[in-house]
Amino acid sequence: MLLFSGTILNGQAETPIHPVALSGELLESVHYDADPTGILKVLAEFKESDLAVGLNNDAAKKTFWINIYNAMVQYRLKQDTSAYINRGKFFRKRNIVVAGRNLSLDDIEHRMLRRSKVKWSLGYVNRWFPSAFEKQFRVEELDWRIHFALNCGAMSCPAIDYYREQSINEQLDNATTLFLMFETEYDSITNIFTLPKLFKWYSKDFGGKAGIYSLLEKGEYIPVGAKPKLVFKPYDWTMSVSNFR
Repeated sequence: MLLFSGTILNGQAETPIHPVALSGELLESVHYDADPTGILKVLAEFKESDLAVGLNNDAAKKTFWINIYNAMVQYRLKQDTSAYINRGKFFRKRNIVVAGRNLSLDDIEHRMLRRSKVKWSLGYVNRWFPSAFEKQFRVEELDWRIHFALNCGAMSCPAIDYYREQSINEQLDNATTLFLMFETEYDSITNIFTLPKLFKWYSKDFGGKAGIYSLLEKGEYIPVGAKPKLVFKPYDWTMSVSNFR
C-alpha cells in the first residue's frame, strides 16, 4: 500500500492521527485498489473531540470532506457497479461512518460542504434543524469551488485530485480553471455561453446569475460587461470510475 501520510501501516493506526491526512490515505488506498478496511475502522472510531482538533478551520474541513466523498464514491462503485442504477439511493444511503456517525454522500456534500443546504433548492434553502455534529463539522463559509472538486462517479464530473490542507485554495482554483476550460463555450456571435448544469442546480452557491457573470468575467471566459444568454448543457450520468487527475 502506498502511504499518503504514514498514519496507517498494515491496518494498524499509529498515533497521533490527523483526520485530514487520514482522508488522503483513504483516497490513495481506494485509488490503488488496496484494502481500506483498517483506515475505515480508524475513521469510524475517531473520537469527536479528536476530530474537532484536526478539523478546526475551513481549509481542513474542505480537504477532509472532499477526500472522504471522492474516496467513498470510488470505493462503493468498485465494490458494486450496479449500485449506480438507483443513483438516489446511492447518494442517500448512510453507510459512511465518521466518528461513530453514519453519513451518506448527500450528507457530506450538502450538509458538511454546502453548509446545511437543502439538496434540490438551487442553494436558496437551508436545513432548519441541523444536528450538533453537523453544526460543528460543516464549513463556516460555503465555497462554490467544491463543485469542481467533487466526483460523483459520472462522466460529467470533474477529475479527482488529492487535496491537502496547506494547498487547498490553490488546488480548488486549479480544479475550477481546468473544469471550466473544457466544459464551457462562449459564442461571441450569438452571445451564448454554454456551461455545466452544476451552475443551474446550485445557482445560489455561485451568487445567482450576477455571481455567475462575475466569476466568468474574473476568469476571462467572457468580456467584462458582457451578459450572454446562459445555456446549461445536459449532465452525462454515464458511470465513470477511476477518473483521477
